[in-house]
Amino acid sequence: MENAAGHKNMLQLIQLRWIAVIGQITTIAVVIVGFGIQLPLPHMLKVLACLVAFNIASHLRWHERRVATNGELFLALLVDVGILTAQLYLSGGTTNPFAFLFLLQVILSAVLLETWSTWSMVAITSLCLAGLSLFSEPLAFPADHGDGLSSLYVEGLLMCFVMNAALLVFFVTRINRNLRAGDAQLAELRQRAAEEDHIVRMGLLASGAAHELGTPLATLSVILGDWRRMPEFSQNPELLEEIGDMQTQLQRCKSIVSGVLLSAGEARGESSVKTTINTFLNELAKEWGATRPVASFAYENRIEQDIPVAFDSALKQMICNVLDNALEASPQWVSMEATRDGDSLILTVTDAGPGFIPSMLPQIGKPYQSSKGRPGSGLGLFFVVNVARKLGGTVTASNRPEGGALVQLTLPLAAISLEEEPEHAG
Repeated sequence: MENAAGHKNMLQLIQLRWIAVIGQITTIAVVIVGFGIQLPLPHMLKVLACLVAFNIASHLRWHERRVATNGELFLALLVDVGILTAQLYLSGGTTNPFAFLFLLQVILSAVLLETWSTWSMVAITSLCLAGLSLFSEPLAFPADHGDGLSSLYVEGLLMCFVMNAALLVFFVTRINRNLRAGDAQLAELRQRAAEEDHIVRMGLLASGAAHELGTPLATLSVILGDWRRMPEFSQNPELLEEIGDMQTQLQRCKSIVSGVLLSAGEARGESSVKTTINTFLNELAKEWGATRPVASFAYENRIEQDIPVAFDSALKQMICNVLDNALEASPQWVSMEATRDGDSLILTVTDAGPGFIPSMLPQIGKPYQSSKGRPGSGLGLFFVVNVARKLGGTVTASNRPEGGALVQLTLPLAAISLEEEPEHAG
């Protein structure tokens, strides 16, 4: 993350260097043409050509490479210091008012570099400034320092200050924005890691609970089978019907327990099923509608081109969680529509319930964020969002204008599709 921010900061230095090229050309032209002060123009243009060549090379390098280390930023700033020192040597050394541009390099290093690099830059610029006070080509400045704003030296000093201030405000602001963006991305990754750790702990707890539930569920199944054969129940149609309903719900509980164990890693060879997208969705909708007490389930599959896919139990459970939430809010009517948009599968689940509380919409997918008011509420959508994110998809939620809620799952087909095997000639 820091290296990514370093790359952006390197690009800022390249932009700043182009501004320096334009500034040096303008300053040299104004001094020679406007004020009639003689400068060693051929030598200064050679130094300027070196700066242009270095910046072109930097642009080509960092256009391809996306990582910039502290050492590379330090070397780039050292080149800038070297170019500035050479130009000042040719134009008066410390008597040149633009000698204060060394401060720009020091401040940029304080913002961009590690502590040791910043102090090294302070030492290097100090030595350069001291050397320029001893060795430099003299500059024919008139001795008019006491003339205020009419003095060429004072005017140059003001121009240097304004240039320093403007460049620092512009570039330090942009550099800080890059750093804040990097910090925000790092915070998001930490939050995602914490959520995934939470899911792992939930999975271990669910796996343990599923193991414990296996025995009592098997016992209940045996008891219900015995009751069905007992004369007291077999001769009573109403009791037989109730026993049948109990056995259906018990079978559903056993399927849920098996699904939990499957998702937790047991029977891993059977966890991923090869099928087609329409077959999977149609069977899921049929099974869900048959095992839930929903009055009306409107399912519409608008996917015209069927493709081979691989679905596991986690993905099936994710879709069922969305449907179960809709059923809880709207027992009378639930709808699911399947469409394909380019390379994405889109599942839209709607209901006719009260909808989401507006304050809950930004919190969708966060654990324990729910309006149901029960312990553990909100984990369903938390699971849904994380499974979709693992597959590179997204989950969005909103309220329908006519009433009810809408949850849309968008999954990239590349995450679930299988390449069709070529037919072999006999």
